[in-house]
Amino acid sequence: MKRAVYLILLIGAGGAGGALGSMIGAAFGKTALFAGGVVGGIIATPIAVVLAGWFRLIDRAAVKPAAIGATLGFLAAATIAVNTLSSPVGPILATTLVPIGGWIGERVSRRSSR
Repeated sequence: MKRAVYLILLIGAGGAGGALGSMIGAAFGKTALFAGGVVGGIIATPIAVVLAGWFRLIDRAAVKPAAIGATLGFLAAATIAVNTLSSPVGPILATTLVPIGGWIGERVSRRSSR
C-alpha cells in the first residue's frame, strides 16, 4: 500500500508542479510556458520525495538519492512529453518516469549503504 501511495504522490507532484509552473509561465509567453512547467516540476518533485520520507513511505536515508532520481525522471518525462504533444499517449506514459527515477534512486541508496 505504501508503494502505491508513493507512486501516486510522485506522479501527482510531477504533474501538478509542471501544470502550475506552466500556468505561471504562460503569463510571460510561450517559451516561459514550457520553462515554467519544467521549473515547477523540478521544484515539486523533490518536495514530494521529502514528504514521502516524512510520512515514512520510503526510508529516510533514501530521501536524497530518491529525490535526485525522481527529478531526473521528471526531466526525462518532460522531454518526452514536449516531443510527443501531438498524441496523448506519450505525455501520459512519460509521467511514469518520475516514480521510476525515484525507485532507482532508492535502489542506489540501498546498495551504497551495504
